[in-house]
Amino acid sequence: MLSTMQDVPLTVTRILRHGMTVHGTSQVTTWTGGSEPQRRSFAEVGARAAQLAHALRGLGVGEGDVTGTLMWNNSEHVEAYFAVPSMGAVLHTLNLRLPADQLSYIARHAGDKVILVNGSLAGLLLPLLPDLPQLEHVVVSGAVADEARAALSAASGVRVHEYEELLAGHPTAYDWPELDERRAASLCYTSGTTGEPKGVAYSHRSIYLHSMQVNMAESMGLTDADLSLVIVPQFHCNSWGLPHAAFMTGINMLMPDRFLQPAPLAEMIERERPTHAAAVPTIWQGLLAELTAKPRDVSTLTQVTIGGSACPPSLMKAFDELGMRVFHAWGMTETSPLGTVARPPATVAPGSEEEFAYRLTQGRFPAGVEGRLVGPGGEVLPWDGASAGELEVRGPWVTGAYVGGVEGESTRPADKFSEDGWLKTGDVGTISPDGYLTLTDRAKDVIKSGGEWISSVELENVLMSHPDIAEAAVVAVPDEKWGERPLATVVFRDGASADFLALREHLASNGIARWQLPERWAVVAEVPKTSVGKFNKKVLRGRFAEGALQVVRV
Repeated sequence: MLSTMQDVPLTVTRILRHGMTVHGTSQVTTWTGGSEPQRRSFAEVGARAAQLAHALRGLGVGEGDVTGTLMWNNSEHVEAYFAVPSMGAVLHTLNLRLPADQLSYIARHAGDKVILVNGSLAGLLLPLLPDLPQLEHVVVSGAVADEARAALSAASGVRVHEYEELLAGHPTAYDWPELDERRAASLCYTSGTTGEPKGVAYSHRSIYLHSMQVNMAESMGLTDADLSLVIVPQFHCNSWGLPHAAFMTGINMLMPDRFLQPAPLAEMIERERPTHAAAVPTIWQGLLAELTAKPRDVSTLTQVTIGGSACPPSLMKAFDELGMRVFHAWGMTETSPLGTVARPPATVAPGSEEEFAYRLTQGRFPAGVEGRLVGPGGEVLPWDGASAGELEVRGPWVTGAYVGGVEGESTRPADKFSEDGWLKTGDVGTISPDGYLTLTDRAKDVIKSGGEWISSVELENVLMSHPDIAEAAVVAVPDEKWGERPLATVVFRDGASADFLALREHLASNGIARWQLPERWAVVAEVPKTSVGKFNKKVLRGRFAEGALQVVRV
């Protein structure tokens, strides 16, 4: 027997229509750095999205064509989020923190026909243009330096337009086509820390289902009474799905634009009074230092979602003391990105050590994501909280391949997908009997010493709990006797006095086995970061191999 239910496609267009009507008074507020932010209602954003769609159609953008964005988090970027997929084209968010060669590779590989760029980023786009023969139009939003504008206008084969002028005069309604929910809506590339960046095409259906999960109480659980400070970049995994989720439930959004430094973020929180925020741990470390040096009224911000890498327990406790309750989330570009959220079970007492232990995990799998652990021999391991293996996942918002092949490259490489179609995440960890995931390391970052594994993440978390340490990253380095041993690189706080022997004792007194303690240490000015704010251990390993680190043995 077939069902009697209507077959209504799950599309970004439906999220747009719902948001601009049912939640039309909710707002997108963009920080300007001035006395008054820019404020637009969802209804206004929807109307401007229609104007943008008309304008892009006038530039020759048709169904299936790719439109790139090189933009900060702001209302214009939200307009593109909805206009481009809803008209049947594909939105491609360009990661502005990638090196120029990777940016040009990605824009060329994706086939960007039009690129929308914020004026402050025009200088970043300019050197890419000679390598983008398929690019026809550049649309500049906001103020741009005269020199950069002149250089853009002089670029061969590219027509330059001003965003507001392009929208002006177009109707504020658009006859949105009825689309197949399985067609591509947006495109995001991995950060390329291993090999060339790989493209992941999110479908309308996957975005719709992912947005529903973001709004579940077991996930972020936000409503139209909330204001979310969306720090996580819109070029990174659709800003963790927050703009789409916001239009689905009316969540008000506070967009920081280019003002991502600790001081302006602290001012935004104090002035605009958000109730929720989302960003990677490095953002929160900087904000904590700012709030410690210059206390602010941040009392409204009671919920913080941290993902991208593990949040050090010391940082989580520090924000608890400020009234900001931190929740871990895990995911990746390939998972849209929501994979797990660390909401403790209702059976544990709030504020207890048991509850805190649950919050330190990466969290529970939602109904839309299945997870399993696979051992080195390909065996599936039990959910017993002890058996460690590589995490593999599958689900309706998990990619099953990568976009297009370059020179015949497979879109389903064997090192990324199992024979039965599960995504190999590259993360190593355990899963408890009640479904809580704890990641101990990346497979490429695990230190294999004398046949045993040492977790670099565990060492880093304990080191960063020391009052003299601002940042710490641990990598594996070759060792003649043991194969590999840990090298600890640390950033000292101003005026710090701890020595390496004291740091070894700090590790030992906090449960690290003696055989796991690093003998090799180096001081660095800053731990290098990837384009999405994670510790870039590939760079550290390279510096060690080149002899660029002053390593001390203790």
